Amino acid sequence: MAAAERQSALRRVSAWLEGRFEAERDQLPLWLPVGLGLGIACWFLLTARESWVALILAACGLALMAAMLGRVSRVGRALSIFSAATALGCLIIWGHAEWTGTERLERPDAGTFTAQIVSVEHLGERETIRLLLRNPVNDDLPPGFRVNIGEDSAPPGLEPGAWVQLNARLMPPPEAGVPGGYDFARRAWFEGIGATGRAWDEVTIVRPASGSSWRAAIETRRAVLAEHVRGRIEGGAGAIAATLATGDRGSIAEEDAEAMRRSGLAHLLAISGLHVTAVIGVVMLLVLKLLALSPKLALHAPLVLIAAAVGALAGLGYTLFTGAEVPTVRACVAAMLILVGVAMGRDAITLRLVAAGAVIVLLFWPETLAGPSFQLSFAAVTAIVALHEHPRIKRLLSRRDEPFAAKVGRFVLGLLLTGLAVEIALMPIALYHFNKAGLYGALANIVAIPLTTFIIIPLEVLALFLDLFGLGAPVWWLVGQALEALLALAHSVSSTPGSVALLPAMPVGAFALMIGGGLWFCLWKTGWRLWGWAPIAAGAFWAMLTPAADILITGDGRHMALRSGEGRLALLRPRAGDYVRDMFNETSGVELEAGALDDVGTARCNGDACRVTLWRGGRQWRIFATRSSYYLPIDAMRAECAAADIVVSDRRLPQSCTPRWLKIDRDLLSETGGLAINLSSPSVSTVRTPGDDHPWRRRRGQ
Repeated sequence: MAAAERQSALRRVSAWLEGRFEAERDQLPLWLPVGLGLGIACWFLLTARESWVALILAACGLALMAAMLGRVSRVGRALSIFSAATALGCLIIWGHAEWTGTERLERPDAGTFTAQIVSVEHLGERETIRLLLRNPVNDDLPPGFRVNIGEDSAPPGLEPGAWVQLNARLMPPPEAGVPGGYDFARRAWFEGIGATGRAWDEVTIVRPASGSSWRAAIETRRAVLAEHVRGRIEGGAGAIAATLATGDRGSIAEEDAEAMRRSGLAHLLAISGLHVTAVIGVVMLLVLKLLALSPKLALHAPLVLIAAAVGALAGLGYTLFTGAEVPTVRACVAAMLILVGVAMGRDAITLRLVAAGAVIVLLFWPETLAGPSFQLSFAAVTAIVALHEHPRIKRLLSRRDEPFAAKVGRFVLGLLLTGLAVEIALMPIALYHFNKAGLYGALANIVAIPLTTFIIIPLEVLALFLDLFGLGAPVWWLVGQALEALLALAHSVSSTPGSVALLPAMPVGAFALMIGGGLWFCLWKTGWRLWGWAPIAAGAFWAMLTPAADILITGDGRHMALRSGEGRLALLRPRAGDYVRDMFNETSGVELEAGALDDVGTARCNGDACRVTLWRGGRQWRIFATRSSYYLPIDAMRAECAAADIVVSDRRLPQSCTPRWLKIDRDLLSETGGLAINLSSPSVSTVRTPGDDHPWRRRRGQ
């Protein structure tokens, strides 16, 4: 009897699911890129090869089992395709990572190196030039590495294709300094960068660029154009104008860049879908207007198709000219798909188009899934399209015969709703990657996006065109005024109290819940889409209830930060640079300037070491940390260790040092990397996981 009841219940559930999937049949293809992304994400999260193999086999087995049910069930077919996509995603990223085969520097090296320049990036605000180099003569160095040089050390002729000789100190690509920090080592692996460093002397041109490389020609033209734009508009407005024209963000002042980030307008500084679409739109409009001047062409020629083709060429050219970075290429691919839809007379922007663009990117650049650029751009586009495809929103914002004031109000309402949808979609991503998110971005973007799309970019294109005839000065003045207004908006919003939400490093599980819930809500169209709010709420509560670490220690053991009772950080080495301070503050979700451990009331410090007592979790914790190169007498060191719960040092500690809980020295940190320690519920998070098989974690020969 019980077995029959169970079978009856299973049949009812199966029938209910079948009905749901039948009602959502048009939405099922949208989950194909989600399956690919799930496989890619699992490869990044899992650390052992055995886990990757198990995931692939499990996904393939589930796909085969579901395929057997799929002969009579839509649920089975959908589950089979989704599982197969998950297995394919894991295989693609695994193969891509191994095929990349970047050779990395294993230990610091200093000397004289000769190499060929691949790209030149001017970081004007830092008075630095960043060179990407390849083909070193020294076989002990990786084929590709990156070096920063001072602008005063740069000789004439420093351009792609030239061979240079320089004195530099090179380091392996740095991993995250502390758990939750930025992992440059992963990005460097996929970009073919095996070392980074800085030159300490003048750079010598060994062999000038031949000029035969189209990449070198484009890089040279980019630099010339950026300088031309900055010569037309002074100050911060000129730096942003050069960024919009060439993608070169190096000359933007840090205070302007920070204001754009805090106000939620930083996306305007990255050449993306907004800029590519604006350029294509301006070109298409101009072509249509010019061709329509001919009555014969207007009556007999497919003007929309011709304009779309010219716009596509303009988009491709703009993508190549601005550096052809992956985010720009991704935006260009999406724009091309939109133009194909326009040429075929289909809806220009749909969720299926977004899904197709995501599939293309994940197949060719699967590593971008782990970065904020992919997540932010596709989350924003998905939220916008899902919002405007909703029947109620369509009815609310559709054009109609009404007074001009009502049309303007409806347009502004549409911008506000779009901004709110984008802010809600992007906030968990921004908090996960940057530990901060702008709260007033929706309001700021209501002004900033139309200002950039319909005024700044078209005027800048017009000014560059008029410069061919020496007539661009008046238009450049207009561009400068519009950009000054944009900067004033950014600074005004960023300085408003409460403009930024700060959060400590977010658990991966909380982030996954919010992303999964968001996809569920956006990709379905029937009532069960509302179920997505449950994981979103659970992930949000999990993230908000996760406390900041009490102690942060960098992977080299030199820098340690303790969180005081007021939430402010205290540094073991108060002379730590801005990079270390910013890393600690961002990971802890703190904006206050970090102080010195010497100033903590329960700390006793001298030039060689610090002893500090903290109260957490209803008990007293004693921490002892060294901060100089001088060794304590062995008896004194043994006594300090015995009295401490945690001992921290950037050098190897003797075996006789036995603290009550953790002994953190060079030997331990070489295995774990940076540490984050929570004392309230004693736990330790590490940058590295033992047995991590990701190629950027392996040592040479593994």
